[in-house]
Amino acid sequence: MIMYKFPEDFCWGTATAAYQIEGAYREGRRKPSVWDTFSATSGKVLNGDTGAVACDHYHRYKADVQLMAQLGIKHYRFSIAWTRIIPDGRGTVNEEGIDFYKRLVDCLHEYGITPHATLFHWDSPQALEDLYGSWQSRQMAYDYADYVTAVVRGLGDRITHWMTLNEIPCFTHMSYDVKHKPPHAPGKQVRSRKEVWQTSHHALLAHGLGCQAIRAASPVPCQVALVDNISVTVPINESPVNVAAAKNAFHSCGQNGGIIFPALTGAYSSTMLDNLKKDAPDIQPGDLEIIHQPLDSLGLNIYTGTYVRAADNELGYEFLNFPKGYPQMHMPWLNILPESIYWGIRHISETVGRNDLPVYITESGCAAQDEVNATGEVLDTDRIMYLRQHLKSAHRAVSEGYPLKGYFLWSLMDNFEWAWGYSRRFGIVYVDYETQKRIPKASFEWYAECIRQNRVV
Repeated sequence: MIMYKFPEDFCWGTATAAYQIEGAYREGRRKPSVWDTFSATSGKVLNGDTGAVACDHYHRYKADVQLMAQLGIKHYRFSIAWTRIIPDGRGTVNEEGIDFYKRLVDCLHEYGITPHATLFHWDSPQALEDLYGSWQSRQMAYDYADYVTAVVRGLGDRITHWMTLNEIPCFTHMSYDVKHKPPHAPGKQVRSRKEVWQTSHHALLAHGLGCQAIRAASPVPCQVALVDNISVTVPINESPVNVAAAKNAFHSCGQNGGIIFPALTGAYSSTMLDNLKKDAPDIQPGDLEIIHQPLDSLGLNIYTGTYVRAADNELGYEFLNFPKGYPQMHMPWLNILPESIYWGIRHISETVGRNDLPVYITESGCAAQDEVNATGEVLDTDRIMYLRQHLKSAHRAVSEGYPLKGYFLWSLMDNFEWAWGYSRRFGIVYVDYETQKRIPKASFEWYAECIRQNRVV
């Protein structure tokens, strides 16, 4: 009988992001990020929602950490808001911002929870957008590295697990090529496809400089990772020809060839460059060496994937559209494809050729149409179904020897879901935004049992 047991040292965790939960947007000398501006602009976010209050985690972090302890996690991934640390994006460091994260991290340690800090989760300083267009400029990479230095100097005695950037495609391609619906902040359409790719190249440069800054500033040995939402290609069936097709297609699916490949191999995928032609970004001498930093691990955010099959065409493969009626969770893109976790991990080892690199699933979860019933419970059995199948897929990767070391469920609690506002709930804790009351859902109890038994239950 398959028990779906994980190794004894497997890391169980949850994840959040600063703008989505903290609120307190004008407190502690924090200044606006591009998401403050974007969400306050009429028509940008569903229902006119903003992250001004969000889950009020800035004031309620102690109770939220107690919930984590109740859940049984020993690892928590959160992000640090650039505009709390350096409100103008560059220049003076704000000690009030550093102090908030000291309090949070000390509270985590009190409960035996290891902090994993993401240094950038989309909330660029508005001041730098105004000054030079944020990621449109190479200067952003250098200002980011200075910000990283300030954070690691301030918190490096308390935090030893760092993640540089979260999901480069989202804050570059989905933010500057606003044909994407809904767009992400700052929601600015640049003039050409080449300029869009230039923004992600600048983000890669920031990642590389950030890795160097962390290692230079940390007072103790530390772990450094990148977090990417790779576009996962899944073979329609696991025949040799379809497996080969999925591997070949991985290079050109989404932005893989121009983001995960240079970060992990030091070169843009030749397949991607052939596709881009004149739209490929300008790469200055030395850029790829900066981008290709040694990493201690890789974080993968995986929610869904794309089916691929072998085809009699010049590519040798084709991407398949989802048929009408294909099962989805509560997002238009959230097609239920649990095998994507297994194939995402396998592609890093085999397709990208980095089987030496430990992998963490740094986000995995789903939006569901959660409702509080008459007895005050949230019985999200749909979310349990989704998570159970995805964890089984993660277990398959471990059982076949791929280097998966941990799983961070997205998310600890319902929160501001970017352009969808508060209309989409990803949490295993229900948040009543009127009262800020937290209600652990059925999925919270289910995940706690997985952690307790160290297996998929």
